[in-house]
Amino acid sequence: MLIIVRHLPLECICQFISDLFFVLFAILSFVIESQQFRLVGLDCSLTAKLSVMFGSGEVYTWGDNDEGQLGDSTTNAIQRPRLVVALQGKKINRVACGSAHTLAWSTIQAHQCFLCPSGSCYSQKPSCVFFFFTLQVKRSRSKGGLAGPDGTKSVFGQMCAKMSSFSPDSLLLPHRVWKVKFVGESVDDCGGGYSESIAEMCEELQNALTPLLIVTPNGRDESGANRDCFLLNPTAKSPLHMSMFRFLGVLLGIAIRTGSPLSLNLAEPVWKQLAGMNLTIADLSEVDKDFIPGLMYIRDNEATAEEFEAMTLPFTVPNASGQDIQLSSKYSHITLENRAEYVRLAINYRLHEFDEQVSAVREGMARVVPVPLLSLFTGYELETMVCGSPDIPLHLLKSVATYKGVEPTALLIQWFWEVMESFSNTERSLFLRFVWGRTRLPRTIADFRGRDFVVQVLDKYNPPDHFLPESYTCFFLLKLPRYSCKQVLEEKLKYAIHFCKSIDTDDYARIALSGEPAADDSSEDSDNEDADSFASDSTQDYLTGH
Repeated sequence: MLIIVRHLPLECICQFISDLFFVLFAILSFVIESQQFRLVGLDCSLTAKLSVMFGSGEVYTWGDNDEGQLGDSTTNAIQRPRLVVALQGKKINRVACGSAHTLAWSTIQAHQCFLCPSGSCYSQKPSCVFFFFTLQVKRSRSKGGLAGPDGTKSVFGQMCAKMSSFSPDSLLLPHRVWKVKFVGESVDDCGGGYSESIAEMCEELQNALTPLLIVTPNGRDESGANRDCFLLNPTAKSPLHMSMFRFLGVLLGIAIRTGSPLSLNLAEPVWKQLAGMNLTIADLSEVDKDFIPGLMYIRDNEATAEEFEAMTLPFTVPNASGQDIQLSSKYSHITLENRAEYVRLAINYRLHEFDEQVSAVREGMARVVPVPLLSLFTGYELETMVCGSPDIPLHLLKSVATYKGVEPTALLIQWFWEVMESFSNTERSLFLRFVWGRTRLPRTIADFRGRDFVVQVLDKYNPPDHFLPESYTCFFLLKLPRYSCKQVLEEKLKYAIHFCKSIDTDDYARIALSGEPAADDSSEDSDNEDADSFASDSTQDYLTGH
């Protein structure tokens, strides 16, 4: 029994038909070349995956493999049919395929599912599908403060509560670990929904919707370095908080393993501790410039014992979140005699105040990556592995760009890249969120895992200047109308990246030209924030951010 599975990206029905003919031609060529196989069955899905059964007892795979769906323990595309040696003699007579998986099994041998040499199931799709309630998160944002008790209603909190659903093997998948469904939003997650869930969680961590991260003391005082960076919250110590920190570690590990960067702006001392390094006094000054000078004032003050007593300085030290911590039960105030002890205890506390939280994060990382090996890297190198570069280099994006319906040298494409060059780094980040569900690029071309940035120009938009761009985050695809000039392209693209951030498939983001909502509109469940997704100009554009 020979089964051949063909994987091709979904874009449109026309492309699907074209690919299907190509696949059939390739199969016939293979059969003719071998001259020993008999076609006995054909299975094909709408995502251009094809399964063909012959009569030889062998299994071959080929095609796109960006999520490891060909089961050969790599993410490299296979151009020609390749024999799966591990499945020889297994009497396989059934296959199934989708956007991110293949599955081969036998109904002859007690419905067994056969494994690849790596020990992982031949199906390499995410094993868990999670439902997220995003409307309650939006309401929490509008009110301010945490999203529910201890942030449990945030996407991050909802995901953390489902950590027990992860098997050890599921965390080791090469591309995406879970599949998501946003309740109230019509999202078919072929990768874009997963990326969106990661981006949402990163935003929540840094927008005070969860209790795990705090702004640096320099950020609170608006002075010194690292004002826009975050630290682990030393006061978050409950069992729930520890569980959340462990899940944060899982996210960091997944980012390292998959090469999919997280948009987390953690201060350098955090990365040093995660890499297994000890903090120094210099690290404290990086995030709290007034701390060490304050201690030096107390240590070197030439006041008399009576003058020190008159100051009535408490024997406490402010932690990173600004709360006063009693350093000793023996002393209530700083005196001339105990000031050296105070300075020693204060520095020791601040150097180790994050140890509990760091340990929990590293424990979570250990579920995905070998944490002892992190000591080979500096804090900066670890940050780069997890977050990539905050700067978005256009030359890297250009290097993976492909074009459909237009030549790379066309004037419209030149306008597009000129507009991208004029964007600030923040706008480029918004653009990535719009077309890919991410806010940063992978570190290298290899980390794209064979995924191209596709720019497709279509003539179905008429008149083109009345329409916004469309994006398909699952496929890193941008669809552009054939705009009449660079100014219109820039205007429409900026509007799309700023106001079309939600992933929707026509349920409540798309408005018909007649001005009537599309069928099955779920506006009753949306709150005021959803109104930002609707068109407000006289052209009644389509707002599309699939």
